[in-house]
Amino acid sequence: MIQAAVLGYGTVGSGVVEVIEENRSVIKRNVGEELHVKYILDLRDFPGDPYEKKVIHDFTQIMEDDEVKIVCETMGGVGAAYAFTKQALAAGKSVCTSNKELVAAHGPELLALAAAHKCSYLFEASVGGGIPIIRTLNNALTADRIEAITGILNGTTNYILSKMEKEGASFEAVLKEAQEKGYAERNPEADVEGYDTCRKIAILSSLMTGKSVNYEKIYTEGITKITARDFAYARALGMSIKLLALSRRVGEETLAMTAPFLISSDSPLYTVNGVFNAVLVKGNMLGESMYYGRGAGKLPTASAVAADVVDCARHMGETLTCFWDAGEAALVSMDNVARRFFFRVKAGCKERIEKLFGEGLQEIQLPEASEETGYVTGVMKEKEFAALYEQIADVLAGSRIRIEA
Repeated sequence: MIQAAVLGYGTVGSGVVEVIEENRSVIKRNVGEELHVKYILDLRDFPGDPYEKKVIHDFTQIMEDDEVKIVCETMGGVGAAYAFTKQALAAGKSVCTSNKELVAAHGPELLALAAAHKCSYLFEASVGGGIPIIRTLNNALTADRIEAITGILNGTTNYILSKMEKEGASFEAVLKEAQEKGYAERNPEADVEGYDTCRKIAILSSLMTGKSVNYEKIYTEGITKITARDFAYARALGMSIKLLALSRRVGEETLAMTAPFLISSDSPLYTVNGVFNAVLVKGNMLGESMYYGRGAGKLPTASAVAADVVDCARHMGETLTCFWDAGEAALVSMDNVARRFFFRVKAGCKERIEKLFGEGLQEIQLPEASEETGYVTGVMKEKEFAALYEQIADVLAGSRIRIEA
């Protein structure tokens, strides 16, 4: 019998216990022997919970128990979770986590520590919830050179944007509804400002390049400035607005960013709505493939953690390979990235706009918005657009949105 411990008995942690205990027979078939949760570490007590007798409050008890071979870290943050993870790996206990913040900040260090002690550090649940994207990159697409990854990686923001698009509602109204339904946190900053998505694309970029992509250096923009009027223009263009995470090889460098984009109806990501996530991967031989599913939630995320537990149980005493070195990847300067842009200005500025932006400018006029006009530029570099955009600050009617071809 293989014994595991779960650190943190919140939404994901309780889900991990439920998946392992409820699917005991399935897991036994896949592992070849019984696997049980022996301990649940939490500061709180849970009277009346089906697994209350497994709850402990001292991590030392887990460390001193040689029967515990696998630790599931579902605490979050980079404080105690980081310290406990290092201790467990140093003791030869494999660690499976859903903690994207910890993985993004310390992934290479923890992977190296696992390798040194013949155990594994697995983090499938840190990106895309129940979508097996990390396992796909590490195991299924190993004959391809991954050229690009584009994803909708945050269920909260995708839910908000989808509702705004469908109902014509404001960001503030939909955010409130998302909070009431439990799709958004009371403090939604990490989601709506793009920080959560940024950390996830940092992890995927690191796996794509084999080097460490520092999430603090990734250009990140959230969805708080997107309005119902922006979606009206998007419909006129046959497009939708999504918060995208992008990672692309550009020569020997990597372009990584998170921002709202207008995407065309031809994109496979166009129909990804609600709390669902999707990741579009481009390989140099396979071409494009897409991975779709629930990107958050108790059981989808817990299922991904439990799948990592099964992998560790199958390979006791081994280190499961993950190509992610500590050397930092070189990132492309945003200034020189070329694309089209959408922006809105007050009515009566046509001559000025055309003079500034020149050929290739597309004008969009909405019947219900006679007080303003929308424009789509030709392809231009970020720094060129930024300089012109600054010159029309006095007549802007909304924020600019990038266009993903």
